[in-house]
Amino acid sequence: MNRYLAFIVLLAVLTACHPRQAARPQDIPQESTPVPEQESAGALQNQNLQRTIAAEGFSSKGSIQAMTEVPVYSRINEQIVGFDIVLGQRVRKGEVVARLSRTVLEDKIARGKAELEQAEYQYQAILMGQGYKRDEIDQAPEEIKRQARIRSGCNTAEAVLKQLEHELTYCTITAPMTGAVSQIDASLYGAALPGVPLFYIVDTEHLKVCFDVLENELHKFQPGTKIQVISIAYPSEVHEAAVTALSPVVEKNGMVHLEANLQPHPHLMPGMTAIVTLQ
Repeated sequence: MNRYLAFIVLLAVLTACHPRQAARPQDIPQESTPVPEQESAGALQNQNLQRTIAAEGFSSKGSIQAMTEVPVYSRINEQIVGFDIVLGQRVRKGEVVARLSRTVLEDKIARGKAELEQAEYQYQAILMGQGYKRDEIDQAPEEIKRQARIRSGCNTAEAVLKQLEHELTYCTITAPMTGAVSQIDASLYGAALPGVPLFYIVDTEHLKVCFDVLENELHKFQPGTKIQVISIAYPSEVHEAAVTALSPVVEKNGMVHLEANLQPHPHLMPGMTAIVTLQ
């Protein structure tokens, strides 16, 4: 009987000392968090993109690039006094995009005109010193007049003045092509330096997709081969294109570079990442 009582007491002590088992996370009911409608749409588009790639059997990651991007320079070193360009702005060929200060050049032109007048006076004095009257200067032989113009400095003064007047036209900078402003490196009242771009213009109407293929897949492509291009930004839109250029060189990693022209589209921009598949 005593042994039985001792067993009961020991069992009670062990039960009291054993920690109560914590509820497992999976046993706790959790409220379901609704997936935002925008995320669901994005996931669906990505699934469609993956299915398209899988169905085509070939895919390559490429980039969309502009066929033409040109820098806009100043030919002279002057201060920028007119500059209303903003990033993404559309400009047309020949449109005025910047104006430079004309003050320094106009002062030089005024001095150039005075120096030319002085040289012409000296020219007449040389001929008159050789016995020609003022109203007979034009009747002098051409060789004598040529030597007189050289000695008087008329030719040099005329050349300098003509150069200054030509440089004055550089104060008005026009767009060399139609496109959109892609990068701005200058600012109003800043200095325009020859050889330093003020900004860049990119032709967004003529785009191409550049991609690489493995050497063993090169037989699938030739100029005119139809491909489909899907941008990562808009995976639900498929753009058709045709191969226009193949590199004649296989790179060290066994890849060959290809290019294809794209039709202009509001959602296609240079620099975009794209997936290329065979049509």
